[in-house]
Amino acid sequence: MSTGIPINKDHLGIGMTSRRTRDRLIGRLTAKGIRNRKVLDIIRNTPRHIFVEEALASRAYEDTALPIGLGQTISQPYIVARMTEVLLEGGPLDTVLEVGTGSGYQTAVLAALANRVYSTERIEAFIKQARARFQELRLRNIRLRHSDGGLGLPQYAPFDGILVTAAPEGIPLALVAQLAVGGRMVLPIGTRDEQALVCVTRTEEGYDKQILERVSFVPLLGGIQ
Repeated sequence: MSTGIPINKDHLGIGMTSRRTRDRLIGRLTAKGIRNRKVLDIIRNTPRHIFVEEALASRAYEDTALPIGLGQTISQPYIVARMTEVLLEGGPLDTVLEVGTGSGYQTAVLAALANRVYSTERIEAFIKQARARFQELRLRNIRLRHSDGGLGLPQYAPFDGILVTAAPEGIPLALVAQLAVGGRMVLPIGTRDEQALVCVTRTEEGYDKQILERVSFVPLLGGIQ
């Protein structure tokens, strides 16, 4: 299993991207209830400022979502931490599927916790940007796919965990079917007006669902572009 993102002095940042700024972010996440020390350490060491446009780098360690273009966002650090923490509560992660690569930030966090991460993205431009970032960070256990994430990647199933970074209106059964028994899927579900973060656990008979908290994500869209 990967032990984390390699520390590179070029990624440590200065000023609003410095270690001190990152430590303040970790303090805010802890105050909001994030308890998993491994998750907190990975978020502290992941250079979020390289996953946003240079003009927004000074805001990279604010606990807020930021635009990444084409109507998409990089998730709020609290949400990344919360979803990752819940996923880990199901046990060790060997193989994980992420639906919605986006900037690649959540993918990089998952790559520090799982042996292999498959990540799907429907927008090809994001795939190219994310691949370059992963190469810069020397993350070699990520497999990117330009595809409709709602369909998952059945050829690589079963997955120990699935994390969905955009909101379908209901639980996508095609993804549930790709979970290993006992595996977890963490995702937002609902409409633009009302969404909830949900944890789905695959069982022998089907699945169990736990509603966690209210959230706001972009909708999960089909097709590719």
